[in-house]
Amino acid sequence: PADAQPARAAALARAHCLAVAVPESARVGHYAHFCKQILWPFFHYQIPDNPRSKVYEDHSWHHYLRVNHAFAAALVRAYSPGDRLWIHDYHLLLVPALVRKALPNANIGFFLHVAFPSSEVFRCLAVRKDLLAGMLGANLVAFQTAEYSHHFLQTCSRVLGVEATATGVYLPDRFVHVTDIPIGIDICALHRKLRDPAVLHWIALLKQRYDGKKILVGRDKLDHVKGVRQKMLGFERFLQDHPHLASDVVFIQVALSTTEQNELSSQVVDTISRINSSHANLAYDPVVFLHQDITYEQYLALLTVADVLVITSLREGMNLTCHEYVVCQETRKKPLILSEFTGSSTVFQGAILVNPWDTKRVASCIYQALQMSPQESASRWQKMWDYINSHTAENWTTTFLDKLDSTYNDQQRHQAQFIKRFTPEEFHGEYKNARNRLFLLDYEGTLVSWGSPGDVIMTSPQHTIDLLNDLLSDPRNSVWIFSDSTSQDIQKLANRVNRLGLVAEYGCLLRRPNSNFWEIICDNSDWRKPVLEILEYYAERTPGSKIIKGRVVLKFQWDKCEELEFAARQASEIANHINDACTDKQVHAIPTEGTVLVLPTTITKTSTAQKILKEQSTEVDVDFVVVAGDDRGDEPVFEWAARLEEEHEVKSVVTISVGAKQTAAKRWVAAVNGLVAGLNGLCVGHQPGD
Repeated sequence: PADAQPARAAALARAHCLAVAVPESARVGHYAHFCKQILWPFFHYQIPDNPRSKVYEDHSWHHYLRVNHAFAAALVRAYSPGDRLWIHDYHLLLVPALVRKALPNANIGFFLHVAFPSSEVFRCLAVRKDLLAGMLGANLVAFQTAEYSHHFLQTCSRVLGVEATATGVYLPDRFVHVTDIPIGIDICALHRKLRDPAVLHWIALLKQRYDGKKILVGRDKLDHVKGVRQKMLGFERFLQDHPHLASDVVFIQVALSTTEQNELSSQVVDTISRINSSHANLAYDPVVFLHQDITYEQYLALLTVADVLVITSLREGMNLTCHEYVVCQETRKKPLILSEFTGSSTVFQGAILVNPWDTKRVASCIYQALQMSPQESASRWQKMWDYINSHTAENWTTTFLDKLDSTYNDQQRHQAQFIKRFTPEEFHGEYKNARNRLFLLDYEGTLVSWGSPGDVIMTSPQHTIDLLNDLLSDPRNSVWIFSDSTSQDIQKLANRVNRLGLVAEYGCLLRRPNSNFWEIICDNSDWRKPVLEILEYYAERTPGSKIIKGRVVLKFQWDKCEELEFAARQASEIANHINDACTDKQVHAIPTEGTVLVLPTTITKTSTAQKILKEQSTEVDVDFVVVAGDDRGDEPVFEWAARLEEEHEVKSVVTISVGAKQTAAKRWVAAVNGLVAGLNGLCVGHQPGD
């Protein structure tokens, strides 16, 4: 009503909240239909496959879009420079990218509270690419467990064809950090609430009502992923195996209603009716089933008087009920039965873990918990208490925001607009005064424009060749060229430039100046045979593709295929197949534009650059280093070179990125010609002996 608007506005202002207004049809379509009927099942490994779900997916997606756009617009309107934007959960997966489009330099974090499924499940979503791209609009994406973050990284690689490492995802213009930060609870607030007279009143009532009985407790939403049916089947099996205990135990199961209407409720009620009809008497039912919510005071009282809390979720991000149970059990220290498919199972070492689908195991775990000695129970409780006490809600918030800030600050430092353009005059003095100089220069895309490997070498512009010869005419200069090409291709350059050091195949092969011998730096080739078998398998099934075999590096090239969309999917499959199958072989597959590279993890451009500097430093004192590159593979070399100067190992270091982009280099030039001209300008007028 219109007359309620001022009061609502005042209440929102007091709470420091902004309301996002959407039509009722959009709200229902977004939350009740798309979120709860499509996303919730998918994220919990329940792929919806009924006509109603298909209708919801077809017609509710535009409501999901509308609500996400509304939230993004509200954030953009409220944003001030320096604000941190923290977006939560699967209801708003598109918001990070929408905000990023409007605010390119915003500090955006995203946290997913629920589970993230494996790529096999997620890729079944019709809008999978839209959702992943939405999440990748953030600077930092965090999950409850390492398993979920791994699933996300693997899904990005497989569905989007991007390079995903253990710490994040490389996009064309930036790097998105991915991590796991498990959530916690506010222990102090819970302690205060436990002293509430209403809670104490309900504790007394429950103790009186169930005096002399062991109390098992469960509180779950009544949907398929919470495992209430599996829990009741396990309890039924327990009573069948131990009928003499039937009159000594009572299972109080609170089942909260959900927006999802399904046949599960009748299945659960049928199981409970069967249990009670078999084991009840006039004064007692083994199962007390409340298909309703209870007050918070009643909930805490239940957790306090419980002898066992039973959680059998089929999949869950982080179950905080068990955290609250541990706090409520500070005095009694009773055991916890916990599904191994919850995020909490990865951090609660003291819980009794169970597979909810194994009815016999659920039953035996109930018996184990009821028969557990006070000493063992207390020992298990202590392990869980130690964890939740050090991983509180405050700790979770602080950890996330600190990580977000450090990620954002690191990314901002690497933004091109904060990096100076390379001007040779700035370094003339340092260059002239240096006794021994080392140039580590990437070739393709840095000194010459990209093209086919053989053509790039043979048709290198004369001004590039002249630059290299001019640099090497000074005996104080050492120049090393780093190429992605094979040794056969890049060594042709040595015929045009004397005294040139060469590195081929992404740092795996090295040829010293005035030598014809190529040293293979990587001595582990055990991975090549199984990887070749995988590549040949996919090459046979991808018309137009081919395998390029270097002496170390293998490439699957697919950019000449007629069916490019199919070939791109195959390339993503190859990368995931190799990375999953060869985890113990120190090798990784990297999807790039038109190819999949397979190379050892033990050798990089950086490690080879370190080897060159170390060898050269044994002969002369290198006091001036120039590193130039154009792509992501050069970034670790820039970072290493910067540390040389910071740690005073080398007096002067110049790092140059070709192209304006996010980079760890300290200087940048616009294009290849700019670098060649700049390096020419650096050494012009300084002849040997100056």
